[in-house]
Amino acid sequence: MTNYFYAFLTSLGTMTVLDAAWLGLIAPAFYKKHIGFIMADKPNWWAAIAFYLIFILGVTIFIVYPGWKNIDSLVKIGLLGALYGLVTYATYDLTNQATLKNWPPIVTIVDLLWGTVLTAAVSIVAVLILRVVIN
Repeated sequence: MTNYFYAFLTSLGTMTVLDAAWLGLIAPAFYKKHIGFIMADKPNWWAAIAFYLIFILGVTIFIVYPGWKNIDSLVKIGLLGALYGLVTYATYDLTNQATLKNWPPIVTIVDLLWGTVLTAAVSIVAVLILRVVIN
């Protein structure tokens, strides 16, 4: 159980650093331009924290822990992470695309690309950190 905890914390830390760069540097202007008309004045922190914890739980259980312990190929770990990111981000964005008026397709495309790349990177970096620090 301790190893799952280490894998979770490593994944969470990696995701926090990478996504903070995106959310702090690139995303604000992009989202304000395309969906500013529906954005809240400030984030709902409870919902944001819940998303990160649930998302990282999935990344940890399905990719990082097995990748750390049983998958030698970083390419395979990256591809699994990319697929998980695509599926999870698509759930949000394609649901919005299907149900919300005026949801911009460019937001869906950018989010899907970001979720795919982000989750692949988190998976690979977290596994590498665990292999160096814990193993």
